[in-house]
Amino acid sequence: MTVTLGSLVHEGYLYFLPFHDTKSMLSDSYAGAALRNGREILFQAFNWESHKHDWWRNLERKVPDIGRSGFTSAWLPPATNSFAPEGYLPQNLYSLNSKYGSEHLLKGLLQKMKQHKVRPMADIVINHRVGTTQGHGGMYNRYDGISLSWDEHAVTSCTGGLGNRSTGDNFHGVPNIDHTQLFVRRDITAWLQWLCNNVGFQDFRFDFARGYSAKYVKEYIEGAKPIFSVGEYWDSCNYNGHGLDYNQDSHRQRIINWIDGAGQLSTAFDFTTKGILQEAVKGQLWRLRDSQGKPPGVIGWWPSRAVTFLDNHDTGSTQAHWPFPSNHIMEGYAYILTHPGIPSVFYDHFYDWGDSNHDQIVKLIDIRKHQDIHSRSSIRILEAQPNLYSAIIGEKVCMKIGDSSWCPTGREWTLATCGHRYAIWHK
Repeated sequence: MTVTLGSLVHEGYLYFLPFHDTKSMLSDSYAGAALRNGREILFQAFNWESHKHDWWRNLERKVPDIGRSGFTSAWLPPATNSFAPEGYLPQNLYSLNSKYGSEHLLKGLLQKMKQHKVRPMADIVINHRVGTTQGHGGMYNRYDGISLSWDEHAVTSCTGGLGNRSTGDNFHGVPNIDHTQLFVRRDITAWLQWLCNNVGFQDFRFDFARGYSAKYVKEYIEGAKPIFSVGEYWDSCNYNGHGLDYNQDSHRQRIINWIDGAGQLSTAFDFTTKGILQEAVKGQLWRLRDSQGKPPGVIGWWPSRAVTFLDNHDTGSTQAHWPFPSNHIMEGYAYILTHPGIPSVFYDHFYDWGDSNHDQIVKLIDIRKHQDIHSRSSIRILEAQPNLYSAIIGEKVCMKIGDSSWCPTGREWTLATCGHRYAIWHK
């Protein structure tokens, strides 16, 4: 469904599209309690170098702190056998021995996460798969000798197989899976069910979601029934000769379309908010209010399906493809942890950037939980100037970021916490 200008806003706002509102409520009824609840706080529990550091053991030691800090779900790196150590070139999907550790260590980690009420999120890499043997055209496009021993018909014709053309963008240099094939979808659904029912994963993150039609994500979610899902639909924001465009409506619309295509059963990472926020904190905070007076990312249109974040293993870490400015990290978290949407915290910022960052993030999570800010909380943006942004969220929390000094009027507001270029009040 297309959202048109003039009637833009999804849940949590007064400017509802009645039809989409109805669809949203219907999909919520079978999308799982997590989406309905809207009180998820995610943790990305790895970076690009994690495979070098006995990762399942390292994480197991941190699980009590992750749970105590208030995270509801922790996204783990791809746990299956992979041609590349980071896990994003999968081959034998049923082998859980990876560079992150053994199957035994993984299952111990998942058990400990459940004890501390942190749901394990599996990284689902099903756009592409490295072949084991040469087939049609001399390409490595067959999977002989391992589980899911597909032939060339499981590979798209545009990446060297005998299947149909891709239903999305190609991931170059490796065979892309043809999701139009019924046998492929049956096998993937059974594998996803195995991850949930036998291995112990509860949530999914869909890698490179641009690579295949969102309707297949809907089918896989309906088949495996994860508690929570998020898709990585990442394409470039709109730039001009002078930098980032103010209006990113077409960018967030593409993410909205993907969510709709997935039957509204999955959330999506809010790359629009990331792109805008990391420019805004450099003295351009006027960017954080769109032409309708709302947040300019996916959280401004459909907050219950938007996962906000500052960085991940691709944009930050040692890859640093599109990093958030490091001296503004806490401003960024002050924004996403007080705002509608579903916030996600990156491992590096939480564990590798010092105790002060860790403790400030925990404090912000604590305020979010105690003031019951959730994915659909209302928001009133009060100021959006170059060096000052302020807003009231859920009528319970007031926040500001930026260099300019500011505080809310009225005696009912009490300072809850403050730090470098940010402050939060509550009633």
